Amino acid sequence: MDHITFYPQGDRAITINFGNEIQKDLHQKITIFTKHLETDPFPGMLEVIPSFTAVTIFYDPTKVLLTTPNQTPYEEIVKIVKSKVFTLPLSNRQKSKTVTIPVCYGGEYGPDLQAVANYHQLSEQQVIQFHSNQEYIVYMIGFAPGFPYLGGMAKEIVTPRKATPRLKISAGSVGIGGEQTGVYPIESPGGWQIIGRTPLQLFQKNSKQPSLLKAGDIVRFQPITPQRFKSMEVFE
Repeated sequence: MDHITFYPQGDRAITINFGNEIQKDLHQKITIFTKHLETDPFPGMLEVIPSFTAVTIFYDPTKVLLTTPNQTPYEEIVKIVKSKVFTLPLSNRQKSKTVTIPVCYGGEYGPDLQAVANYHQLSEQQVIQFHSNQEYIVYMIGFAPGFPYLGGMAKEIVTPRKATPRLKISAGSVGIGGEQTGVYPIESPGGWQIIGRTPLQLFQKNSKQPSLLKAGDIVRFQPITPQRFKSMEVFE
């Protein structure tokens, strides 16, 4: 806890940095802290956004001033946040939701599967096995609405991003970018190596909870056939 630092993001946000390396234990601390803020927000808090190594809290300075007129809103927020972060039982593990995502690997759904296999001198089936046999942690949601950054991929299939990004990647595409894997929730440009696609919708803008996944969730990938994909497909 000695390495936690605080710094402002303009006059309406504060970032709490828990460390400098992406680690499972660090992520657990961030998840617990985020959950605590969401269930017990302080006056004026608007939103809390976790990332790999930090948490950013957005707040309304005018509402903070109503409770502490004798100091700046940022000074009061630092005081509140310090009292929360240094008294939390951060060693306690939180129960994580496990989500199984069906994926059709290769072919028209995974145009870069062969390239990834060639890069590592593996067969396509070996790449699929390495990718689907892991249990992944959702470290953060970002880049695009509902896009999960997943940690825990096997080192045997770590592959650099494409030198030239594609202008259009289909929603549901599963890709590898360096040491991470993720799923494109909406159609967008991108430079990750696309090895498969899921028929699930990871982001539904009109839903009460638009994103299927959130930080702290556990993800497993389940290989499916093209026939199974078409029977499950929900994209129009």
